Amino acid sequence: MPATTETAAERTLGIILVSASAAVFGLTGVLTKSIHADPLTITCWRGFVGSILITLYVLWRRRRSGRRESLRLGWRGWLLAIEGALASIAFISAFKFTFVANVAIIYATAPFVTALLAFVLVRERFRLQTLAAATVSLGGVAIMVWSGFGTGNLFGDGLALLMTVGAALYMIMVRAFRDTPVVWAGAVSAFLLFVLGWFVTDPLAVSTRDAVLLVAFGASFALASILWTEGARLIPAAESGLLGSAEVPFAILFAFLFLAEIPPAASMIGGAIVLCAVFAHAGRDWQAARQRSARESLPLK
Repeated sequence: MPATTETAAERTLGIILVSASAAVFGLTGVLTKSIHADPLTITCWRGFVGSILITLYVLWRRRRSGRRESLRLGWRGWLLAIEGALASIAFISAFKFTFVANVAIIYATAPFVTALLAFVLVRERFRLQTLAAATVSLGGVAIMVWSGFGTGNLFGDGLALLMTVGAALYMIMVRAFRDTPVVWAGAVSAFLLFVLGWFVTDPLAVSTRDAVLLVAFGASFALASILWTEGARLIPAAESGLLGSAEVPFAILFAFLFLAEIPPAASMIGGAIVLCAVFAHAGRDWQAARQRSARESLPLK
């Protein structure tokens, strides 16, 4: 009986942590658009602050667990770090050139892009359910991108698509490189952004207001990553994926509340199509996982 109570408490904690992570990640668009500095300066400071905090977290986890996992990245870890840094630059830049809603919704298709790329690159089979959801999502994204012609938002939408492909490749590599310290690779990736920004731009040439927001941005990035890492340990992958999808409505809501940003009708229609596909797919996975768990918990006769 106590074990059941503990499991329920851990699951509740996991739900809270992953949901909080989605909310914090949802602030990315608002923070990016609120900072007047260029995208590279933003990624530089975000990487600097984020890398320090994530590194402290990694060292704390190592000490708490009592295990001395290797922090050696090897070529796989460095590939993860570099690819993650490039995707982050596209991600931050996209917010500067299009609506927050467009970036968030296009990024919501990352699980489907991952499934399709995994099939093409490593012949990993995917379900018909995923193919159907990906097809519907593609239609929604097409409506959003098509509406960007002649409005000046097309470049930002393109960067969001590029970032989504980069995120998909990152997920595939994480699965393929199972022995690589992924969280540590994320910290190194953030530090690479700082080094690149330092040599290409002048990260110190920012206003006091921007400096405060940049530090807050880096801290929120680290906090969201840590919350997700801790929460995902406590709940099934399907459930964490479903809760993580809440980042999209959070991003749109925050953009409306803090920036008074209302996307055009085409973006709202395309976004609604994508969100329906994403939540339907994640909901089916969550329901299937619950049914499977219920069957496994039945006593043997």
